[in-house]
Amino acid sequence: MSPRPSKDSVSGPHRVQLEDVRQLNMVFADSFTDRYRRDGMMGVRVPRLNPEIWRYAIRDAGAGAMLWRDQQGDIVAFNIAHHSGAEGWMGPLAVRPSRQGSGIGTVIVDTAATWLRDQDVTTIGLETMPRTVDNIGFYSRLGFVPGHLTVTLTGESRASDRRVGVRLSQLSSSERDAMTLACRERLQCSAPGYDFTRELELTAELGVGDTVVIDDGNVRGFALWHSEALVESRPAEDLRVLKIFADSGETFDRLVTALEACASQVGLGRLAIRCQTSSPAAYTSLIEAGYRVRWTDLRMTLGGFPEPAVGDSEILLSNWEI
Repeated sequence: MSPRPSKDSVSGPHRVQLEDVRQLNMVFADSFTDRYRRDGMMGVRVPRLNPEIWRYAIRDAGAGAMLWRDQQGDIVAFNIAHHSGAEGWMGPLAVRPSRQGSGIGTVIVDTAATWLRDQDVTTIGLETMPRTVDNIGFYSRLGFVPGHLTVTLTGESRASDRRVGVRLSQLSSSERDAMTLACRERLQCSAPGYDFTRELELTAELGVGDTVVIDDGNVRGFALWHSEALVESRPAEDLRVLKIFADSGETFDRLVTALEACASQVGLGRLAIRCQTSSPAAYTSLIEAGYRVRWTDLRMTLGGFPEPAVGDSEILLSNWEI
């Protein structure tokens, strides 16, 4: 039997390019399918992601989108590291199954963590499946600490004949710029250094979704969402909410109503909200509104780089997946 290839036969990091998406998709699908198999879920086959979603993730990450190649030039691992101002996180990240256990996993996580530190972030995080003790142990050995869960909940879209929020796409260019700036300033009052401006603007530029804002003369809350299909060669199934800020539980409920209307407006029957259990008021509100639990992820943060604490009545939900 030939020896297992070592990390020394791998070159990187290289910056991810759009032409790498086909190989990224192969490593992504094969790696996560193998993970499910080793967790005893033999029948699960993880599909490839929509190239448009990869395009968003790569553009959003910029120089944080990193990959490693073998001596033949094929991708063996990647880590897409993002930062929204002071918030830094990793995902997706994967190692080709045949290279797992060779040390390359440690390399890609440490490299991304170093890059994020260089961006002066105050939060460095990632998410993994709670049942996967191997992953939890691996990340823990690299200095990550388990925190709360992210619970994916889904609800039905609902048409509305009244205006329950303003969508950035409905504004003129100057109005949109002003509203985006107002969202940034309001967020930083509660989470200093956090800035979702790039995600809001990139979502609009690529046409993969929109942002809805609750504005009563001043911004009280906003939610960034994507309606582009997540899976390659499949129609969109739901409206996926990536970021939510609300100054109160009442504003959060108004945002959810607005999001349900947005889903109806773009022809989707369902929306998905990934709710961190560090916001019990948001979670309880969604459950009471009839939302159903679909999935859970364990949120982990690097020691010394925790998530911020917002005001007791405020809600901040930030998705660490694409």
